[in-house]
Amino acid sequence: MIDVLLRTLPFFALIGLGYGAARSRFFSEDATAALTKFVFYFALSAMIFRFAATLSFGELFDVDLLFGYLAGCGVAYGVATAVAVMRGQDGPTAAVEAQCFAIGNVGFLGLPMMALFFGEASIAPMMLILSVDLVVFSSLIVILINLGRGNGITLATLWRVVRGLLANPMILSITAGLLWSGFALPIPDPAAEFLSLLAGAAVPGALFAIGASLASKSAERVEVALWLSFGKLVVHPLCVAIGVLWLMPVDPYAAKIAIAASALPVAGNIYILAQHYGIAPQRVSAAILISTVLAVLSLPVVITWVSAL
Repeated sequence: MIDVLLRTLPFFALIGLGYGAARSRFFSEDATAALTKFVFYFALSAMIFRFAATLSFGELFDVDLLFGYLAGCGVAYGVATAVAVMRGQDGPTAAVEAQCFAIGNVGFLGLPMMALFFGEASIAPMMLILSVDLVVFSSLIVILINLGRGNGITLATLWRVVRGLLANPMILSITAGLLWSGFALPIPDPAAEFLSLLAGAAVPGALFAIGASLASKSAERVEVALWLSFGKLVVHPLCVAIGVLWLMPVDPYAAKIAIAASALPVAGNIYILAQHYGIAPQRVSAAILISTVLAVLSLPVVITWVSAL
């Protein structure tokens, strides 16, 4: 446990450095937005493309893991939705809270951290988990919000979903990498070096950007945010464990990756959606902040647990 904690500390230290730089106003909100855009569209995309270009579709598409992870996330989604309804929340708010329960910071934090603890073989299951989060749940929340507002599933809603998927650089990078691998295309040495240099900025840039973005997050609606943080850090990994170990048993190695990935803190892009639709942005903001702080201790516990499976 102590060894795992010490190995995760550099990740959270970089997040803390970004937080301190932004909190002291040495790093402005405009600078944070620019850094996040660079990481999201360039550095992280290069890293994901390099990973995907080494995989075959068969390595990535693990049917058991797909349905086991989906089952676990579905249970967590159901728990969050049921509790929100019992608290008298409307449909769109329940959907946003359920998203906080089920979607973690897989792209910016999860990929490099799982590779550190579980080796490069973790890349394939992490890519699948990232794809599920981006394609299934990013689409689901848009549909649920529109249904909850009485708009129904119109062509405009479906186009909004499709357009969001097509514009997501993570999805494009995964697709391009798999196509590159599928056609067995070589990566010329200059291009490989270029990708390596650009991808090298992904991890430190992403972690620093996470911390800097947290500096602008508020701590309003703390009681609800604590519940959402508990759901993300504890309920979600337990539900995914049920999914991949019992409902749809998967390879033990893949199960470890899925459970550990589900213990990541609340993803930052949920705040963007909440703010865009005007649905509970304060509680989402606080949940991101609180879950990231608590993950310093909770994530090593989960990684230690799954390592012993």
